[in-house]
Amino acid sequence: MKSKIHTAFSTKINAVGLPIIALCWVCFFWGTTWIASKEGVRHMPALQLAGIRQFIGGILYVSFFIYKKEVWPKGKQWKTIIILSILNFALSNGLSTWGVKFISSGLGAILNAVFPLWIVIITFFRGEKLAKLAILGLTISFSGVCVIFYDHLSDFLQPDFRFGILLSFIATISWAFGSLYTKKKAATFNPYFSLGLQMLISSLILFAVTGATGTGVNLMSIPAISWWSIAYLVIIGSVLSFIAYIYMLQNLPAEINSIYAYINPIVAVLLGALIFGEALTMVIAIGGGITIFGLYMVNHSIRKARRLALKNTIT
Repeated sequence: MKSKIHTAFSTKINAVGLPIIALCWVCFFWGTTWIASKEGVRHMPALQLAGIRQFIGGILYVSFFIYKKEVWPKGKQWKTIIILSILNFALSNGLSTWGVKFISSGLGAILNAVFPLWIVIITFFRGEKLAKLAILGLTISFSGVCVIFYDHLSDFLQPDFRFGILLSFIATISWAFGSLYTKKKAATFNPYFSLGLQMLISSLILFAVTGATGTGVNLMSIPAISWWSIAYLVIIGSVLSFIAYIYMLQNLPAEINSIYAYINPIVAVLLGALIFGEALTMVIAIGGGITIFGLYMVNHSIRKARRLALKNTIT
């Protein structure tokens, strides 16, 4: 009986595809981290929260690979790890966490959704050819997210939110560069061990910043709600979701693996309705439809490109 269950489960996973499962995980659970971050930074400095989160996550990763006697990086591999530490964690994660200190989690999510457009722009200037349908689909998807968060867009006009918007905007650019750099360099070293080292190095950078600026607080003064937020961000956001993220990044086209940025805000809205009783409006329904249509265009473009490539190979 146990063998049959295992076989059925394995067959189901193989039918769906592990990369797609990883994508679905990231789409959902990274959407929940915006709520956890917002709750955490209400009661403590944002960069300190990001530093603690990354330090604990990094320790967990590095300790595991030390236990497994994994080979440590050598030479130029350290350069890659340090660059990704700065781009993906110290800047992107640190600044986006700091950003939601000043703006709503919904607005933070919509700003985060900009990053695939930066990827399109960056790859275009690098001379890579992109399908017009894929670019159009990405644009339409982002427009759908804007409709979903229509009420949050008015925050752009409020001076109190401008600093948070700037931080979040810089974070998306850094994440775009980091994603492309990860795609290019991750295979040169164990990406999961590298991830732990990136978290650990970035946490030291953030601790140095908070220490130098005097913005950190005593650990004993951090309330329980922030520690619970940190625990969730470490286990779900830093450990499990980043494992899934790297796996999908290595096994799916850039146009596909970037769509999670559009799903994350939708997840945040739905969870807000289920957990906090926030209203689901017609604006959200229309925006969701636009977003899904854009995602369909991206997927159709990828399938079309694969069929064309297969046809050219055969002929």
